[in-house]
Amino acid sequence: MVGLRLRLFHLIVRRMSSQNKYLIEDPKYSFLKELGLERVNVGVYHGKWKASGQVVQSVCPANGQVIAEVQQGNLADYGTCVEEAQTAWQMWADLPAPRRGEIVRQIGEALRQKLIPLGKLVSLEMGKILAEGVGEVQEYVDICDYAVGLSRSFSGSLIPSERPGHVLLERWNPLGVIGVISAFNFPIAVYGWNSAIAMVCGDTVVWKGAPSTPLVSVATTKVVAEVLERNSLPGAVCALCCGGSDVGEAMAADTRLPLLSFTG
Repeated sequence: MVGLRLRLFHLIVRRMSSQNKYLIEDPKYSFLKELGLERVNVGVYHGKWKASGQVVQSVCPANGQVIAEVQQGNLADYGTCVEEAQTAWQMWADLPAPRRGEIVRQIGEALRQKLIPLGKLVSLEMGKILAEGVGEVQEYVDICDYAVGLSRSFSGSLIPSERPGHVLLERWNPLGVIGVISAFNFPIAVYGWNSAIAMVCGDTVVWKGAPSTPLVSVATTKVVAEVLERNSLPGAVCALCCGGSDVGEAMAADTRLPLLSFTG
C-alpha cells in the first residue's frame, strides 16, 4: 500500500513538472530554438531588441501549455519604433526600387530556409494544422517573389499638356512609415502581404501582431532583421512592437502613419 502511494506521488510530481515546463525546453520542440527563440523573448525591435512592457506567456491552444514568454512593448517603446522607422525611411526611400526589391528577394529566400520551423511555430502558437501553418509562410515567400518583379516595373506617366512645349510628368512617391496590425488567424501571411509591397515601394513598416501569437511576430522579425543587418541597412525598416490594445489604439490615432493596414 505504501509502495503504491509512493508511485502515485511520483506520478503526480512528474505530471505537475511536465505541466510547468515550457515547451521551448522540450526537445520535441527544438525547432523553436532553431528560430532563435528563448524562454523569455523581447517583443520590440527597431534596430535593437529592447522592450519595457509586461511579460506575457504564449500558450499553445491545443494543450494549454506555455510555449515561452515575450516582453511586450509599451507606448514609449511604440514611439521609439516610429521614430526609428522615420529615420530609416529617409535612407530606404532613396534606394533605387530594384535595390529594395533585391532586399525583399533575400527576405523571401531566408523565409524559404525557415519554411518548416516557422510553419510549425504558426501551427503550435495559433492552432491551425501544420499544412496550413507551412502554407502561410509560403504565402509570405510568394508575395516576396511578386514584390521583386514589381520593384522593376514602377513607372510614371508622360501626359500631354495643354501648353505648347510642355509635358506633364507623373511619378509615384513613397508614403513614409506604414503601420500593420495583423490578426491571430493569419499571424505571418497578413504581415507579409503588407510589408513586402510597402518595402519595395520605399516605405518602412511598424508591425503589431496579435497578442496571442507574439512568438510568430518575434521569429518572423528575426528573419527579416538578419537580412537587413547583413546588407548594412537599418533594422527599423521593419520595426516590431508586440503589445495589446494600447499600442493598437496609439497606431490608429498616430498622424505620423499616413497609412495603417488593420486586419482583425
